[in-house]
Amino acid sequence: MNMLQSQLEAKLSGLPVAVAIALPSGEWIANPHEAQLRLHCRSAKSLAALASGDIGIVGSYIVEGDVEIDGSMRDAMAAAVALMPSDPVAARSTWWSRLLARSRSAALHTLTKDSEQIQFHYDVSDEFYALWLDPRRVYSCAYYAQPDFTVAQAQEAKLDLICRKLRLQAGERFLDVGAGWGGLLLWAAEHYGIQGTGITLSRNQHAYVNQLIAQKGLQDRVQMLLMDYRQLKTTEPFDKVASVGMFEHVGRAHMHEYFATLKSLIKPGGLLMNHGITAGGTDNEQLGAGMGEFIEKYIFPGGELLHVSVVQQEMANAGWEMVDADNLRPHYAKTLWAWSDALEAQLESALQVLSQKSSPEQAAKTLRAYRLYLAGCATGFERGWTALHQMLAVVPDGSMTTGSIRGAQSHYPFTRDYMYC
Repeated sequence: MNMLQSQLEAKLSGLPVAVAIALPSGEWIANPHEAQLRLHCRSAKSLAALASGDIGIVGSYIVEGDVEIDGSMRDAMAAAVALMPSDPVAARSTWWSRLLARSRSAALHTLTKDSEQIQFHYDVSDEFYALWLDPRRVYSCAYYAQPDFTVAQAQEAKLDLICRKLRLQAGERFLDVGAGWGGLLLWAAEHYGIQGTGITLSRNQHAYVNQLIAQKGLQDRVQMLLMDYRQLKTTEPFDKVASVGMFEHVGRAHMHEYFATLKSLIKPGGLLMNHGITAGGTDNEQLGAGMGEFIEKYIFPGGELLHVSVVQQEMANAGWEMVDADNLRPHYAKTLWAWSDALEAQLESALQVLSQKSSPEQAAKTLRAYRLYLAGCATGFERGWTALHQMLAVVPDGSMTTGSIRGAQSHYPFTRDYMYC
């Protein structure tokens, strides 16, 4: 213990925020009254994880109650970054690790397991998510078209940006894959007049969106289906497709199948908006310092992040032509901090809501996990460990002119002026 104490004392001296650590004996490393952040450690193993900078393992100890945080999540994240021994995206994979990762990816993403994994995350509690998301419950990166936007305004700006990028027109058949709580699907129906279909594997989301559809009287134009993308069949192809926050759940081993399936569902010349989280590193299977394992265990089982270059290659191999790409990484950092701050302001209410669905002990664990997840992801996007890309693609239909210009291969415009206003 004396060696651990010495290591931790040295670590604390170099942190950007004042941190004090309570030892299992009750003694303190540093003065708790002068600290911005206080960590109560109940075991030597949690102290060892702190000393080695294994942040993901420390996070697990926090979730399990072995370490208690007293202070703001922003200060906790600043300290966590400084404690890490190396860049978490610097890890290099080998041919063997890539082979193992692909085998694992294939095994994790069966119809049954994907359904279980989605429900593990999204069916925690609708009321819990409603506490910290915007009123439309849009659970993906917002678009801060104006710096002073609230998260609700930024989410509406994002929904409209996607619709403009897709050039949605009244009467078009629109598919939203992984439609969540229906934000984009209903926005497109109410503001652009589309005929919409959404799919999800979350039972809670399926029930919620169908209730909204009925309340809004949109049953003749919008439907929400409970199914996997591999199960979707259509006798009439769609004009436009959106995949928002979806391909992260597909798995690398199934990425070609995913984009090939979307291509089979759309008309030639149709547009796809593929919006999702991408890896910051080009050659790491997951974030280092144990953070990837933490996310896998407590938040997104089966989730896999790929570098944008890999995603674009998979899209191209499936027959999609990239026509526009946009990195909204800073927007997601701001979105996640807004969610984190909203949750931090309602911790007691969040605990009560979660306790309605599980035992008090499990509710407390879930809340601790989500506090770390939101603040940790906000930090990751700030620092470029992860990114958020909107990738607009088209299925070439052989059209050789757009206006008076030859060679387009589709009717996609030659400029992007129409996207922004």
